[in-house]
Amino acid sequence: MHRKTIDVWVGLFVLLGLAALVFLALKAGNMATISFEKTYAVSAKFDNIGGLKPQAPVKSAGVVVGRVGAIQFDDKTYQALVTLELESGYKFPKDSSLKILTAGLLGEQYIGIEPGGDLNNLANGDRIMSTQSATVLEDLINRFIYSKAAEGTEESKE
Repeated sequence: MHRKTIDVWVGLFVLLGLAALVFLALKAGNMATISFEKTYAVSAKFDNIGGLKPQAPVKSAGVVVGRVGAIQFDDKTYQALVTLELESGYKFPKDSSLKILTAGLLGEQYIGIEPGGDLNNLANGDRIMSTQSATVLEDLINRFIYSKAAEGTEESKE
């Protein structure tokens, strides 16, 4: 009887470990919140998408309203073409704008959608023209260093 009890506890521990591994795999693959709602596709072009990945969330006012469907490179405009899969329950005006944002200091990147004021809503296949690319940390550091270097040369002239 004692042996069976140990076997049951070991079995439960192994199942708990497998469940944790599945949870981590879904979280790492950005699929922890899979939605089976109908979606409509909207596309946008960005100069720089940073570390944005497919399945990254699309948020408005902090609420997930869709996911990044696909990311492609447009070799004519040399921009990234991002396709968004927005849930059909959420409607946004045609003049809405998109920003690539970061969750936390070193967190994952996601797309923020700011509603516009147009009376017509986005439909399947529409393109959003107003976009803001990802902020690249290296660019910010370079700007800071160059501005400090410029201040130093101005002070030495005086």
